[in-house]
Amino acid sequence: MTGKGQHAQSPISGLMLRNIACVRGGRMLFTGVSFTLGSGDALILAGPNGVGKSSLLRLMAGLLPVYAGEISRKGTLALADEHMALDARLPLAKALSYWAKLDGSDAQGVYAALASFGLSHLADVPVRMLSTGQRRRATLARILLSKADIWLLDEPGNGLDTAALAQLNHAMAQHRAAGGIVIAASHQPLDLPGAAALTLEAAE
Repeated sequence: MTGKGQHAQSPISGLMLRNIACVRGGRMLFTGVSFTLGSGDALILAGPNGVGKSSLLRLMAGLLPVYAGEISRKGTLALADEHMALDARLPLAKALSYWAKLDGSDAQGVYAALASFGLSHLADVPVRMLSTGQRRRATLARILLSKADIWLLDEPGNGLDTAALAQLNHAMAQHRAAGGIVIAASHQPLDLPGAAALTLEAAE
């Protein structure tokens, strides 16, 4: 799978998995996972609960060890999962600013990311007071702020209403148009034209 476009950070991004196997808690979750993605590509992960979709995303992010196989990547990665990684005590804008500084963004970038997911009016609200859907949008705003080449999204549509889903689809389209890569594990339909699909099956 190859795509076209120039990413704002890296001219070319890419990710290759070759015969990947994953073991968690002494149990083999899956084996033989292979795919290659280039700039502008997208991949949708499918499969029943417990088969290892979240583990595969965390493995790609470098948060879990590879039991077998090889991963090669070009570009930076950002993972959005159930762990929001925002300081619950801080107002939303300040919590995002922490990550913005690490990723080289400024205050303008923070407020642009908030606007992208309809969160501008919540900039001064403490993270702990956000609803489930607002927390999910805040996580996606953090991913947008990261300027990462490769987005790893675990059930990104959970808790989002129709308007927020449209914002997510728009953000993913812009990311791909700029040469970025999107990999999403989702039970909900996502607007990812031309995306490849990978259905995980439990190891025998």
